[in-house]
This record gives sequence, C-alpha cells and structure tokens, in this order.
Amino acid sequence: MRREGSPWQGFGTVYVKELTDHISSIRMLVLGLLIFVISCVVVYFAIDNIRQTTAEDPFVLLKLFTSGPSVISLVFILSITLPVMAIALGFDSINGEHNRRTMSRILSQPIYRDALLAGKFLAGLTTLGINLLCLWLLVVGFGILLLGVPPGGEEIARSLAFMLLTLAYAGTWLALAMLLSIVSRSAATAVLVALGIWLFLTFLWPFLANGFAALIAPPDPRYAMLGLMDPTTVTWGQVLQRLSPNELFTGASVILLAPETRQASQIIDINQWRGAVLGAPLPLSESLAIAWPQAVALIAGVIVLFVAGYIVFQRQEVRA
Repeated sequence: MRREGSPWQGFGTVYVKELTDHISSIRMLVLGLLIFVISCVVVYFAIDNIRQTTAEDPFVLLKLFTSGPSVISLVFILSITLPVMAIALGFDSINGEHNRRTMSRILSQPIYRDALLAGKFLAGLTTLGINLLCLWLLVVGFGILLLGVPPGGEEIARSLAFMLLTLAYAGTWLALAMLLSIVSRSAATAVLVALGIWLFLTFLWPFLANGFAALIAPPDPRYAMLGLMDPTTVTWGQVLQRLSPNELFTGASVILLAPETRQASQIIDINQWRGAVLGAPLPLSESLAIAWPQAVALIAGVIVLFVAGYIVFQRQEVRA
C-alpha cells in the first residue's frame, strides 16, 4: 500500500506535545535541579581555584569548564550526568505508548511512524539543548560576576562549540535509549540495559581496551627495555577506547577548552608540533580541525542508532 501525503505530517504536533511533557515532567525537573546544584558547586570551586593559581590567562572562562576540586570538573560532571538524563528521556518513549495502549490510536491519526519517531527524538534533544544552554549562561554569568573578567570572542566561540559537542554526546545516549525502548516492550528492561551499557562503556571499557590491544598487537620487548610504550599497541588501544562515547567526548572537550592542546592521542605527531611554541595556544580553526574526528564519530553514532531504531520501528506490528 502506497502512502499518501508527506511522511512528516503530524511531526509538529508530536514534537510540541513531547517537548511540553518533557519540560513539565517531575523526572526532568529533578534531574535538571540535580545537575544545576552540582554544577554550581563545581563552578564555585573552579572560580576559587582560578583566583589562587591563575595570573593573566586570556582564556579564564574556559578554565571554569576544566577546573574544579581534585579531578572533578564541569566536563567530568557533564560526562556522567548527561547520559543518565538522556536515558531518562528516551527509555520509555516508545514502549510506554505500547504499555498505555495509545500507539494504535496515535497511528490511526494522520501521523506516520516517521513523524512520530522523529518528533519524539527531536523533542528529547531539544530538552537536553535547553538545559545545556541554561547551564552555559549560568557558567558565563558566574564568571563575569565573581571573576570580574568579561569573556572574549574566542572564549565564547570555544565554549559554544563545546556545548554543541556535548549535545551530540547526549544525543548518542538518547538515540540508544530510544532504540532499546523500541526493541523491548518493558520500560524496566530498557532502562536497565541502557544504564548497563553506559556503565560498561564509561568505566570498564577503557581498561579492557588496553588488554585487547595487547592481545591484538603484543608490545615489542625492545620498547619495554627502554621504558617506552609500543606505538602499535597504543594505537590499537586508542582505537578500541574510542568505541566509548565518553572517550570521544572527553578527548574533543580537552582540545576545545584547552587551546594549548595539539593532539588527542598519546602518540606524538611530529607534524603537529613542528614549528610550535611550547604552551602557545592554537587558533580556534586548528583546534576544531583536531577535534573534528571525535565530533564526527559522535554524530555518526547518533545517526546509526537512530536509523537502527527507525528500521526496527517500521517493521514492528502495532495492535490495538
């Protein structure tokens, strides 16, 4: 049977309804408040640290994202809390409609599955984007009020690029949660599997990747005798580690927020350091070029997961 009309008919209705539900839900209010409180505490300690250690730094605003108590920075907080927030938005987006027996009623309206799935995904992504924008304004406001230093144009551009990268990172977990919501009719199963994948890829996989790299490319004993790491083994370890969205996000964040960073890998690339002044900041264009592969990998992850969910959803049978 051939479809009539645009496949996006009803997209706006689904998008507005889902966005309203997300913003007004107790779940999102609690998670948003939690992120707000934790971020305020981390930024406060970052400002105190900047006052004690930073003399004249042209990128004071960026230090608010990377400084904090011990190793805990705003980047670290976002890498942990955003996946949880994204999973909370998407784990019951589709199976919740099945469990409430409202899916057949929705699709009986002039709304195609394309519009339904895209509307739910973009509504969740918009909710995450609104929270990130509010957080960015909060950090900039704290920096101006408590440090008394207005941010420069490059600082604003770098921090906004970081926020877009963060949105792509959160979108990866949102797309994964929606895929599991489509595959599993149980919301509890979907959220447990999503959280399990997040915990595995974030905390366990970086250690396992190095072990697998040593199996794929055993280290040359000659490097060990010199106290060096085998470049081939290190390369394999980095390739495997980048299967984790957290590793991609953290690596690209450091490049964008620390202008003096010239590479995302542990292996020194002579071409990137040729003619460079030690400690000199890179132009924004060069930092974006270095962080671009990680950003593209995150965006590709969003697309692949969403397309996989779309294919499964299109093949599912909906009963009243």
